[in-house]
Amino acid sequence: MTGRAKGATMTQATTFTKLLVANRGEIAMRVMRTARAMGYATVAVHSTADAEALHVAAADEAVCIGEARPGESYLRIGRIIEAARGTGADAIHPGYGFLSENEDFAQACADAGIVFVGPSARAIRAMGHKAEAKRLMRDAGVPCIPGYQGADQGDARLFDEARRAGFPLMIKATAGGGGRGMRLVERAEDFAAQLASARSEARSAFGDDEVLLERAIVEPRHVEIQIVADRHGHAIHLGERDCSVQRRHQKVVEESPSPVVDAALRERMGAVAVKAALAIGYEGAGTLEFLLDRDGNFYFMEMNTRLQVEHPVTEAVTGLDLVELQLRVAAGEPLPLTQQQVRFRGHAIEVRLCAEDADAGFVPQSGHMGLWRPSPHVRVEHGLNRRSDVSPYYDSMVAKVIAHGTDRDDARRRLLHGLADTVALGVKTNQAFLAACLAHPEFAAGAATTAFIGRHQPALLATNAQLSHEALALAAALLGHALDLRRLAADRRHARLRREGRTRPARALAAGPLLGVRAHG
Repeated sequence: MTGRAKGATMTQATTFTKLLVANRGEIAMRVMRTARAMGYATVAVHSTADAEALHVAAADEAVCIGEARPGESYLRIGRIIEAARGTGADAIHPGYGFLSENEDFAQACADAGIVFVGPSARAIRAMGHKAEAKRLMRDAGVPCIPGYQGADQGDARLFDEARRAGFPLMIKATAGGGGRGMRLVERAEDFAAQLASARSEARSAFGDDEVLLERAIVEPRHVEIQIVADRHGHAIHLGERDCSVQRRHQKVVEESPSPVVDAALRERMGAVAVKAALAIGYEGAGTLEFLLDRDGNFYFMEMNTRLQVEHPVTEAVTGLDLVELQLRVAAGEPLPLTQQQVRFRGHAIEVRLCAEDADAGFVPQSGHMGLWRPSPHVRVEHGLNRRSDVSPYYDSMVAKVIAHGTDRDDARRRLLHGLADTVALGVKTNQAFLAACLAHPEFAAGAATTAFIGRHQPALLATNAQLSHEALALAAALLGHALDLRRLAADRRHARLRREGRTRPARALAAGPLLGVRAHG
């Protein structure tokens, strides 16, 4: 039965006609694709570094909101609100990253009378602080990992609580995510140094060095549940995603369903996730992340109050459009289906294609993408065009490659082929490393835990180097061919202009004012 909050009442619908996407790259493209299909006009925002980006060209209107660095553009709440007002956008979708889980941004939208496509500022605040979120989840009956989330942050108290929880132990920054401010402590004698390191990183990343402690679950699976809730008190779950293949707490491969979750466990985890969403009056799409141990016990880690990077695998196995559900819920519509109507079909796997040098410690790369040709045989979400530059200012992920099959091995085989068929030349990527992960016998058997990459990294990198060497000659040939074609086309164009007695107009280089709006005709 679909979950329903106690005492929930019907509320008035919220209408909007123009959607501003407060993000960039592939997620901006993804959101605008569904928005256009639903009849909404779209507005892109961009930094000066993204003036020629694909998401800018794809929108009906575009607004420059600042300089290249995120703190001067994509993180400027006032600039984004001003852009919405200037273009008449009456709704804002935050995508993921940047301001997507910022309670002040959600509140600023509400104060400006703009629909925020996501949960309320109150819900974001409740789940954004890890320690408070765990207290709320524990009160709601959600299983949590033993540990400490107290206000006393003194070194002595933390060490006493660490010994009480037991080692190995995780230290986590309460204000952050993405692996920052997180440390694994194997022995009691290492605790003080790791605590100082975690605090320093948390202070630098989030301006807050408060931490919580959790007993470490040895080689767990990382399994998350996708939920969607409306403002009428209904909530459903859309199954699980397995995100166990990680590097330094950053997800690399995601899939649905999990190889180790059966129907009974899925029902239990889904029921808990729905209960948690209803307990905080949640509205919109969200994800509850759990650690799953070898005995089938699961423990709450955190809730992401936004759309996830890996949402396409859920869309593939359910046939649902999560962005469409977000927009319908934000407009005040009730959920269009019940829990009993959710169906799962086949298996889907996603990999994150990143501009990074795997052989040099996965250092992020930037520069000109000389040749980009995504495979037509799988779903590829990206924000690249033929003249794209990969900026050093933003996340290194440049695309997501997703395959859906009748079963897990079918999806894995299709993804390997689609990955090999995708051409990304000019900037180093982790393409070969991803292929090595997918081809590894442990992953193929569905046995990979969060320890997978750490345990097999030397072998994965050796395979990566071999694949890269084999691809080098082909890459050089393809790039050379592309440049020859480009030169040939340019020569023909110049010859035609000379024959017609015309000269090619010079491109304007002067930048317009920040917040200069341009409409795309």
